[in-house]
Amino acid sequence: MIVRDEAKWIAACLDSVRDVADEMIVVDTGSRDSTPELAERCGAKVYERAWNDDFAEARNYSLERASGDWILWLDADERLDPDGRQAVRDILGTDKWLASLTVVNYYGGDPPDPSRSNRLAQHRLFRNSPKLRFRNAIHEQLMRIPEFSADAIVHLPAVIHHYGYMDDPVREKSKSVRNLRLISRSMQREPDYDPWLDYHAAGELYRLGRLDEALDFVQRAILRFLERRKLPPSLLYRLKYAALIEAGRYGEAARGIDAAIRLHPDYVDLHLYKGIILLHLDRADEALPVFRHCLRLGDGGTAHLTCHGSGSFMAWYHIGRCLRRLGRHGEAREAFAKALELRPDYPEALREMEGCGVDRDQPVHDRPG
Repeated sequence: MIVRDEAKWIAACLDSVRDVADEMIVVDTGSRDSTPELAERCGAKVYERAWNDDFAEARNYSLERASGDWILWLDADERLDPDGRQAVRDILGTDKWLASLTVVNYYGGDPPDPSRSNRLAQHRLFRNSPKLRFRNAIHEQLMRIPEFSADAIVHLPAVIHHYGYMDDPVREKSKSVRNLRLISRSMQREPDYDPWLDYHAAGELYRLGRLDEALDFVQRAILRFLERRKLPPSLLYRLKYAALIEAGRYGEAARGIDAAIRLHPDYVDLHLYKGIILLHLDRADEALPVFRHCLRLGDGGTAHLTCHGSGSFMAWYHIGRCLRRLGRHGEAREAFAKALELRPDYPEALREMEGCGVDRDQPVHDRPG
């Protein structure tokens, strides 16, 4: 772990892995609170490292301190779910090299609510080897040698809970401003930089509400992946269409969403966005089967960053909106009731069931990471 001023989180994080880790390595990059002392009290080995605006450098420094055969990397605002500990133990005696775990990101207010979350499989557990190191000064990524065969990589039935997106808005804004500065520096340093940097810049701008700039950067990322003859990852299209909807650019969104879905046909969030776009364009009859398809896709996948509810209660809520616009009020009420079965505190559906709702749009989804 690399940390700074994480006294709020670090004890719970370390406690979550105490039973599966032979050693816990914490690299502190300049905390002004009690983070180092708390980490030591939890049994971690704490190293001080001057911060030089490079997350990959700091994380690689932590890898060099590790003496075990396997490494599980976490951030301080994350916890390993107890139900996944045995799956982590079981892989240690195999010939695998790399394992992904499901990371659940919570957003909104405290306490954490699974109905306000998204999830994605991420490579978090790997052999301690010089072949595996991090790159990128910001939004660091694990590099792996291409010679690894597919059967050397596995997905574990284990979950990491991430609570950092529940931070207060002032702290989140400060993080985004810092991240944009680091991204800009990386772009200037490497003219042929990784297209992921454009995506990460777009994500930070989106979080700051600078939607037009975010769209410029995410479109640039898509084009640069295509120029390299690579399929643009689904995350890029998720961010693009979330920003277009939030910016009110529905016609533009409608012209491109089908092409994005053809590239990632199993991505439920893109189908949900298509339905929302059609509703904005007063095409409820076309939107209705789109939302029904979201139910068929469901919420279970981890291949894409998926907002919890896109394939369940949110789809039912929007089905109700479509049916009401089409004058099918009894069926609409049944759809809103279905949404509430799945998320009893769903405010938009509650208002509809109370008979005082107006046709409105909820936020498209959480802010993407």
